[in-house]
Amino acid sequence: MSYPLPALDRRSFLGAAAACTTIPWGSCGRQAFANTAKNDRPRIGCIGLGKMGMGDAHQHSEFGDILAVCDVDDRHSERARNDERIGRGRADAYNDYRRVLDRDDIDVVSIVTPDHWHVKVAIEALQSGKHVFCQKPLTLTLEENRLIRQACQTHPELAFVVGTQQRGDKRRFLRAVNLVRKGLLGEVTKVTCGINGSPTGGPFKVETPPAELDWDRWLGPAPKTGYMKRRCHYEFRWWYEYSGGKFTDWGAHHIDIALWALGLDQHGSGPTEIDGADAEHPVPFENGRPTVNDSYNTSHDFNVVHRFPSGLEMHVTSRGDNGILFEGSKGRLFVNRRRITGRPVEESWDKDLFTQDDLANLYKGKPHEGHKANFFRCVREGGLPVSDVFSHVQTMNACHLSSIAARLGRTIRWDPQSEQIMGDDQASAMMSRAPRSGFEYPEV
Repeated sequence: MSYPLPALDRRSFLGAAAACTTIPWGSCGRQAFANTAKNDRPRIGCIGLGKMGMGDAHQHSEFGDILAVCDVDDRHSERARNDERIGRGRADAYNDYRRVLDRDDIDVVSIVTPDHWHVKVAIEALQSGKHVFCQKPLTLTLEENRLIRQACQTHPELAFVVGTQQRGDKRRFLRAVNLVRKGLLGEVTKVTCGINGSPTGGPFKVETPPAELDWDRWLGPAPKTGYMKRRCHYEFRWWYEYSGGKFTDWGAHHIDIALWALGLDQHGSGPTEIDGADAEHPVPFENGRPTVNDSYNTSHDFNVVHRFPSGLEMHVTSRGDNGILFEGSKGRLFVNRRRITGRPVEESWDKDLFTQDDLANLYKGKPHEGHKANFFRCVREGGLPVSDVFSHVQTMNACHLSSIAARLGRTIRWDPQSEQIMGDDQASAMMSRAPRSGFEYPEV
């Protein structure tokens, strides 16, 4: 399927995406923009170009032209600059993301940095007038949830999508969401999000950073510490200083689908009690903080229970299969990236009840397509993407509350309306982290 395209002005360049509704994103990008004049394509800057950043950049290149690449590791930025699908040897390479944001000729930025950098870069990108794609998990703390939501409310003219691609999986996750939303499982009283446990490792030795890596800039807002190879790049995920372990890694995916299906992804909804008593960490903790700094410290074994005012329980656990189990009064349903199972599926309870209109409803009135195609469509047309910041903040509230309760090893109480931890000063102090001097958040 290929359609001739009219000429488009730069700020409304993605009309071609309307031609692509149910085909994979890659085909959509290649076909829809095949006849688009080169200077009508969006101009993109990619910030963070490790393995995930390279993959995202390859996909972005189907929709626009990448003019700038940026990474604090010169090997990453040079690799991307010379990649035939990304920089093509012509993109400008930087190690300071602000140089990308300063450019008036960049329309869209892709942020695929370590998690502790996401919100600062994203806010500054919005303030510089850029549309934003940011990988999950979007935030490091509960305070960052508030900040990024406020920044998006301040800049409603700019598209912002979070990289939670499960929201585009029609055969499995979208079907599961529709089954639950249609009430076909009856009243759902329990949902289990199996997200695996973090790996364990250490002690690791302090080393001299590689010459091509700016370690101080990599740390950025995080506390100053000596370089360890196992703190950096992908393995940052297993340190609470930079991420939330599996609570935010897989939690950002599976808790998102669970809350979306249950209609609990809107502001003001959420659990009121989060029980973290059944959780272990690979290093000793005191007052919710690791007492050693040379080993992975995120939880490797846990079952955190979220209790909602309706009586619903959501178990966030490292045990059992990776995926989501919904248990309702009429039936049970399990879904993950490989399969969707249970009587409701095997007996097709949703026959004739999962229509194009249902898909459009899940996509906020837009056609079903891959999440990057959906993002670029929203840049052109306006409106919220399927993976929007506002619902993702609700997911991240649950992820961070899981982490805080597990780190303290007890039940904490949460007011989802005021978004405050109640009656627990120690837990409340963990809602935010002061950034290192020189790396403060901008005012929003």
